[in-house]
Amino acid sequence: MAPYPAYPVPADEDQRLRELERYGILDADSDEHFDRILDLTAAIFGTPIVAISLVEADRQWFLARRGLAVRETPREMALCAHAIVHDEVMVVPDARADERFRSNPLVFADPHIRFYAGAPLQTSGGHNLGTLCVIDREPRELGPEQRELLHRLAQLAMRELELRRLAHLCPVTGLPTRHTFLSIGEREFERARRDQHPLSLLLFDLDNLRLINNRWGHLAGDQVLTDVVQLARTFLQPQDFAARLGDGEFALLLVGIQRDQAMALADGLRTAVAHLPGVYSHSDFRLTISGGLTVLSPSDQRLSDLIHRAGRALELAKGNGRNQIASLFDGP
Repeated sequence: MAPYPAYPVPADEDQRLRELERYGILDADSDEHFDRILDLTAAIFGTPIVAISLVEADRQWFLARRGLAVRETPREMALCAHAIVHDEVMVVPDARADERFRSNPLVFADPHIRFYAGAPLQTSGGHNLGTLCVIDREPRELGPEQRELLHRLAQLAMRELELRRLAHLCPVTGLPTRHTFLSIGEREFERARRDQHPLSLLLFDLDNLRLINNRWGHLAGDQVLTDVVQLARTFLQPQDFAARLGDGEFALLLVGIQRDQAMALADGLRTAVAHLPGVYSHSDFRLTISGGLTVLSPSDQRLSDLIHRAGRALELAKGNGRNQIASLFDGP
């Protein structure tokens, strides 16, 4: 046990960690945009140490830093682990006089933190991924205007994180693509096995996207893709994950719901898509989807086991006439 008080855990910790993973920035290299934000922050506040820190389950990792030799620290040592619990700037005028930190190795040894101020890096959903922090080896105070300025700089850093995330999304649907799905899906798979909670995978295809493109044009096809994705989002919970795998192929990873609930959701989506209005509304054309559903089994070793099983179920749905959800399960 650490010889200093335990860090507080945010109420949204599980989803906060999910959001952090889904930004795809952990262990990534810094770049000139983050470096410029740090240079600006250091010039404004005049501190020898500035950093953009991301707080994972068991470590604090620095996406960008000035004045620090290390790239990460254990979470229990991180002052930022305390700062992410708050939505406002956290200021520690003198860490040696603060009972939370006086026995912390980062305070009584290198880098000898005395003053700390951290502004949370908050997502649009209200989850604090980490902080933009300024650190000094001498006690200091921070006035209201300086706190607000640090908060605004943290928003600027968060904007850069968001731009990085958007660069990896499908430009038509705004969904992650296959590569990201495989990476995030594997993490959810491992989490579900570790925590022994349910996990379902629905793969579905737009049955007649090619016909839409040929009859009404690709702009109409793109609008259909956008409309279907917006509709699908209404069926999902924050912890779920959606991705576009191909032209008209999508994946929905459903976290924490049982088999019957997942099947009801999948068929509800199928029914809703069939009533979705579009450019084809005044014709005899009807938009439909075919889907393949499976759930996590004790014998599954990797996410690919679910993908293979859901893919086989999807082929069954297509072979049986389309506009239906087929399911394949491994085990009872």
